[in-house]
Amino acid sequence: MHDHGVPLRLQAFDVTPTRGFLPPNDPLTRLNPAFRELEDLAAELPALLAAKQLRPRLEKLHLPDMRYLYDGEYERAHMLAAFLVHGCIWENWQDNIVVPIIPESIARFIVEVSKKTGHPPVLSYVSYALHNWRRINPKGPIELGNIALMQYFLGGLDEAWFTLVHVAMEAQAGRAIFAAVRAQEAAMAGNADECEMHLSTLHAALMSVNAVFWRMPERCDPYIYFNRVRPWIHGWKTTVEDSPVFHGVMYEGVAEYGGKPQKFRGETGAQSSIMPLLDAALGVVHKPSMLSEHLLEMHEYMPKGHSALITAVEGRPAMRQYAAHHVDLHDVFNYCVSELWAFRKKHLEYAATYIYGQDAGDDANPTAVGTGGTSFMTSLKKHLDETDRAKV
Repeated sequence: MHDHGVPLRLQAFDVTPTRGFLPPNDPLTRLNPAFRELEDLAAELPALLAAKQLRPRLEKLHLPDMRYLYDGEYERAHMLAAFLVHGCIWENWQDNIVVPIIPESIARFIVEVSKKTGHPPVLSYVSYALHNWRRINPKGPIELGNIALMQYFLGGLDEAWFTLVHVAMEAQAGRAIFAAVRAQEAAMAGNADECEMHLSTLHAALMSVNAVFWRMPERCDPYIYFNRVRPWIHGWKTTVEDSPVFHGVMYEGVAEYGGKPQKFRGETGAQSSIMPLLDAALGVVHKPSMLSEHLLEMHEYMPKGHSALITAVEGRPAMRQYAAHHVDLHDVFNYCVSELWAFRKKHLEYAATYIYGQDAGDDANPTAVGTGGTSFMTSLKKHLDETDRAKV
């Protein structure tokens, strides 16, 4: 339990002001030579998926024991394994052939690596985005124009852009996270001037985050996203009864699962820690619903430190009440809430054009359900309204 009077040391939660929830060091670009076969297979993933030849190759994969991985390599190992696992499940989705079994060659490996990273044995936002980028100029900033994607499913500009926009937003959000936590602490200490200063920083940082988010349509086309990017990131925990993975997926040869299918959510931006943290600090309250329960479940897919930070901020008094009693804070507080509202409004628009408005040709890639496996349009609208109501 964190002492309410003590400022939170954000570095203890693996969060930095320059990178926010991105890893403190750039992600590793290659595993040690013992794992060359894994690296080679992952590099060939786009070609194998195009040829629908991944599963036979995956079944022949020989991976060394986990002990040959160094400590700093677990995140990359998890990322590569998760891409291969999702590729293997979904490679024939357009032919309506989904084999809900992960071959033992990779199933046992991803489950073991997951124990080291603390992530579920599936592709989540942490592997898809937070640990899946490199800087083109290592001395340059982490922003669009200087970051490249490391691992792809099919490859191409739209797939890269979709993920890189998220990475660039996470980088911009670093200042926002720090400002939100410090503003909350200033409110707790009864220091209105300091609270106002941090809220101004938060407002500017949120404008930067939104400016990146607004760029999504520049190089990620809705049709390409829906048909070429999205199908691969679905998980195997869904409310769609017709889904080929409705009963979960078998992890072959994993003793602790006792031969029973497992259910895990798919990769989704809802696994990003930015919005839950800002909601908690500002005091945006979401009434219980299917989406709010889903968002609570998303904590299990976040890095442990990030989830712990959100919990710590939620355990302290939100700023809204303090701001409501200080007329000098009304404007700047409302500006911050307005930026959150603008983000959610744009997200709702994107959900409508990139998913809901597309032509669902298949039960494996439905239009009414998000990649996390829940219906989303009504819930997103509700969150938008609740954000607006948080103004003072």
